[in-house]
Amino acid sequence: MAVGDTSPGPDVQRWDKLAHQAVRNLHEPSPAIFWADLLSTATSGYALLLVAMRGRFDMVVTLLAWLAGALTLYRALCFMHEIAHLRPGSVPGFETAWNVLIGAPLLMPSFVYTPGVHQNHHTLSTYGTSQDPEYLPFASSHVMTTVFAIHSVLIPLALVVRFVLLGPLALLVPRLHRVLVERASALAMHPNFVRTATPGLLRRAYWWQAYIMALWAGVMVLAVQGALPWRVFAFWYATMAIVSVVNVLRTLGAHHYEGDGASMDRAAQLLDSIETPGAWWTEVWAPVGLRYHALHHYFPGIPYHHLPEAHRRLVAVLPADATFRRTFSPSLPNSLRRLLATGWARSRAGH
Repeated sequence: MAVGDTSPGPDVQRWDKLAHQAVRNLHEPSPAIFWADLLSTATSGYALLLVAMRGRFDMVVTLLAWLAGALTLYRALCFMHEIAHLRPGSVPGFETAWNVLIGAPLLMPSFVYTPGVHQNHHTLSTYGTSQDPEYLPFASSHVMTTVFAIHSVLIPLALVVRFVLLGPLALLVPRLHRVLVERASALAMHPNFVRTATPGLLRRAYWWQAYIMALWAGVMVLAVQGALPWRVFAFWYATMAIVSVVNVLRTLGAHHYEGDGASMDRAAQLLDSIETPGAWWTEVWAPVGLRYHALHHYFPGIPYHHLPEAHRRLVAVLPADATFRRTFSPSLPNSLRRLLATGWARSRAGH
């Protein structure tokens, strides 16, 4: 059966129990790994950007340092996905530290992803439907896929408008704050997605917005006083543009997006997902376990540092025709070509 075929297949129940047994002891996160990884990644990313921004080396070294810094901070930003799946209290203080070090400086606080956003992408009743903020029917149109990829360079501008321009005003206007939380505070690709603005979410968004405002105001004051060069903002935008482009391409390569808007069962959701184990360089564009995307949809509770071992175990115990093993893709370019080809064919058939 071809990758992307979402028929359940006869092996779903037969091998499901064996798969669960194989990974049963891999669901506990290691706080030491989480903290060491976050702190070293954030430090390295900012250090590389500082080297690039100071411009004391030739152009090639400066560009390499900037690119490496951008990809390193992209890796740090991807911990947002792990935060969405961590059980409360399993890694104490991690979300707060991540927001201080990464979320606020990059204008991507964790409340744009959880609660009430990413969880809808895993719930059986909402995955692939209009209530899934992370799903659009890209397989139906290559134009939709192309436009979505191109728009990624504008995401940093949208973040500035949301958090630097409108955010401070919303702290003074409760109605605007609620509107922003409902309609402009979700890391979502679905344009019509509206969040439920619970009192807890409104409070959380309010205080993190206040921190973002204070942080960015401080940076601007330093720039006005000459303590920081104004090009720091250009570097920030260029860095976030790289982050956005890579993340959007990774997202497009994470699923087949062949859903018709109806909910899917576990087997169909798994077969609509893509696993790209690849080699070491796959970690550059799909860090923090994101290359094991189908496995993550199969077992969303496994933390990122156990996913490589979980993948090895499942490959060892499951046969080639098992549902999970039919999700594999050799590379991101392969997945993107397939998505575009499917969209092209369906677009022509529709006309």
